Amino acid sequence: MRTNDVIKVLLNWDRRGRYVYCKQDLAKILGLTGDAMLNTSLQRLVASGVLVRAAQGVYVFAHSRNIGATTIEDVALALRRGEYVFESLESALSQWGRISQIPIDRVTLMTTGRKGEFKTPYGVIEFVHTSSTPLQIISRTIKRPGHTIPLATEEYALESLKRVGRNLNMVMEKENTHA
Repeated sequence: MRTNDVIKVLLNWDRRGRYVYCKQDLAKILGLTGDAMLNTSLQRLVASGVLVRAAQGVYVFAHSRNIGATTIEDVALALRRGEYVFESLESALSQWGRISQIPIDRVTLMTTGRKGEFKTPYGVIEFVHTSSTPLQIISRTIKRPGHTIPLATEEYALESLKRVGRNLNMVMEKENTHA
């Protein structure tokens, strides 16, 4: 498929909100068969600036109107497709005001999938495995407008940080608001 045709196809998907793809997704929507053809085409599309390789096997349409603050979340979901993923640990506790440092180039996520760390053009994604059940996760996370990944409640994020035993010295005591 010619580059201009690929751009047209990806622009059509972009209008529907889809701009982050796993390698298999691109093979299907672009009609690329065979590993050699797929790999060569993806290399060409990255070199020409049509796609950005976000992580191994995950690509972002470079001309998307959807690229923004939550692109890192969309990349994370592609990396752990089929698993539960939610923002927790230091990232969540920073948002809840329990950690003074604000992570600007990294997000800490809990997942029912494998642990791992990925350096992407959109920031570092750190996955920490959780053995929580889907029901436990759903009942202790909140959906946020404009975000694709839910946020752990303050209590759940704190419990998770204690359970994995890291950065406890960063946590500030909750201020008493009663005078």
